[in-house]
Amino acid sequence: MNRFEIQGGKRLHGEIVPQGAKNEALQILCAVLLTPEECIIHNVPDIVDVNKLIDLLAALGVTVNKLGNGSWSFKADNVDVDFLVSEEFKKKGSALRGSVMIVGPLLTRFGRGYIPKPGGDKIGRRRMDTHFIGFQKLGANFDFDSVDSFYKVEAKQLVGDYMLLDEASVTGTANILMAATMAKGKTTIFNAACEPYIQQLCKMLNSMGAKISGVGSNLLTIEGVEELGGCTHRMLPDMIEIGSFIGLAAMTQSNIRIKDTGYDHLGVIPDVFRKLGIEVIRDGDDIVIPQQDSYTIDKYIDGSILTVSDAPWPGFTPDLLSIILVVATQANGSVLVHQKMFESRLFFVDKLIDMGAQIILCDPHRATIIGLNRKNQLRGIRMTSPDIRAGVSLLIAALSAEGKSIIDNIEQIDRGYQNIDTRLQALGADIKRV
Repeated sequence: MNRFEIQGGKRLHGEIVPQGAKNEALQILCAVLLTPEECIIHNVPDIVDVNKLIDLLAALGVTVNKLGNGSWSFKADNVDVDFLVSEEFKKKGSALRGSVMIVGPLLTRFGRGYIPKPGGDKIGRRRMDTHFIGFQKLGANFDFDSVDSFYKVEAKQLVGDYMLLDEASVTGTANILMAATMAKGKTTIFNAACEPYIQQLCKMLNSMGAKISGVGSNLLTIEGVEELGGCTHRMLPDMIEIGSFIGLAAMTQSNIRIKDTGYDHLGVIPDVFRKLGIEVIRDGDDIVIPQQDSYTIDKYIDGSILTVSDAPWPGFTPDLLSIILVVATQANGSVLVHQKMFESRLFFVDKLIDMGAQIILCDPHRATIIGLNRKNQLRGIRMTSPDIRAGVSLLIAALSAEGKSIIDNIEQIDRGYQNIDTRLQALGADIKRV
């Protein structure tokens, strides 16, 4: 098992380019199953979860070719649907969370879609009811084998319908949306997720011949078509990585330029970091974080403590709350972080407390951080990465800490961050993979 060894306390400097968006990639790559024609996808991140999905598509019979750095060709003209009942599929399909999104495309094109219980981060309950209730609304028969944790949906012909999603699930919306593209008649999805990832998926599907309207809103209308064609699509920069780099620059008192951020797709992310007192400067499509000796957390108008919480888009993404929490430990002031969506995502704060941070874990969903204003620098320790986002948050803490830190289980970080050690080394970080 690999680990990172980090000598902290060094200021960084330079430019860094964000990878393609991980969460978009998992949707876009599943969408290639909707057509027998070639789909060319650019800006694909070279990370563990995405590579596992590409491997799964190849095992299904999709012709996969790497065209260059971040560019891939997919042609699903010889899909082996019988592979879905094999032991190999159960092993590969359960290896990542995003595999669930192959079900919608397979169901609408081939009449059946199966998936084992998918893996992913251990951050609390992540139910999949929204996906399968949506498929049932379209006329699919659903079966769940509780012994083998195996999900099945089948239908000779999906038929459009009105549905009100019980939650604005991003992956649920994507899965149902892809299934509805070739359903007979009109499908209306209310309380749909409207994240940039979903907007990008709609853009790609429409370029393939789908008829989707309401893109960017929580009310999507899909007019079913008989078939879809090929396309060329480019993914957005990863907003979570961009937010991570903003936090990294602030914590290490560094001057960093983040290149080609797709700024107009970042929503409230820059402003939330500004509420922590971090100077976030837009320069064209770049973001510049200048060196700051200190940053002071805003208060509300009445003087009460700031709360940062997650919410469905256009609210603040839950994937960046771990970064906000770490950055606040060295701020001037206090903040309440409220993680509403997942009940296990804040448990990594015990590592930060061991490093000297002043944090009160109120309950599984809330933590109060008392900023030290750098009066007491964090100290290096040995720790384990519990999931992707907490892992990179601990990495940021280690880079700012005094002394040496060791982070074990870095495979979790590699699942979401492309060559993070070599990219940080280019900024001057003292980090090595062992």
